[in-house]
Amino acid sequence: MSLDSSLYHFVQENGRTYHRYKEGRYFLPNDTAEQERLDLQHQLFTVAIGSKLNIAPIPENPGRVLDIATGTGIWAIEFAVQNPRSQVVGTDLSPIQPQFLPENCRFEIDDAEDEWTFSDPFDFIHGRALMSCFNDPSAVVRQGFENLTPGGIMEFQDALFPMSYIGEPPTESALYRWNEMMIDGVTRLGRSWSNVQHYKRYFEEAGFENIVEKRFYWPTSPWAKGKYYKTVAAYFQEDMLAGLEAMSLKVLGVLGMSSDEVREFVEDVKRDIKDTNVHAYLTVTYIYGQKPGHPI
Repeated sequence: MSLDSSLYHFVQENGRTYHRYKEGRYFLPNDTAEQERLDLQHQLFTVAIGSKLNIAPIPENPGRVLDIATGTGIWAIEFAVQNPRSQVVGTDLSPIQPQFLPENCRFEIDDAEDEWTFSDPFDFIHGRALMSCFNDPSAVVRQGFENLTPGGIMEFQDALFPMSYIGEPPTESALYRWNEMMIDGVTRLGRSWSNVQHYKRYFEEAGFENIVEKRFYWPTSPWAKGKYYKTVAAYFQEDMLAGLEAMSLKVLGVLGMSSDEVREFVEDVKRDIKDTNVHAYLTVTYIYGQKPGHPI
């Protein structure tokens, strides 16, 4: 859709700003602090797979590329730079993307759960960190399939909540209680943070073939051994610390907690995230599938 100036008049709540278009559909903020966190999270998703943008075996310069829920647009921009002959489109509810872009990259304000109205199909569709975005992710997968060229590929990268633990779960810890309460809260908001476990089925039911699913594990602190896990943990911990309050204010608020109560609780959760004696980790899935037909 075209950009109406009113879309830049963001909703203010608890000292943060949120998207105006389809107000309330996405419950994380869109202000400068959140944009910085999203760019940090981009580094986390790429570092986890060897500093790559995707795991799917796509050729260089696929013709048309779509990035749904693009956020700040950093993935789309980097893909456009690396593939200068591709035409890259990013969509999101918030107009927070940069104004100065590669010539082969553009952004649109759109809700991926609405009917897709693109004039031409895509050769590659990408979506990342979608767990808070959709009421019905299976419908988004189906629309992705329908809007691919024969042989086109779609890849999702997403996290599975609640977190897991090495050994007995620390049920008395603030981090454990936060995970359980957040699952309850997002359910009341009409979402699920556990849909990732069904992504492969969604892809199969939509008609994808050659489906590949890989799982990665992100420790909350450098308790895990090895350079890879310590590097991932450093990024993931910073991502969590930066976003914890914002996501908690919105979600725990529906459980009846006041903003002051949420902020006090969040400080306890942050201490657990930093505690190397709490062996918690997040499971993250990277999955792709191909639409039947000739390869792109």
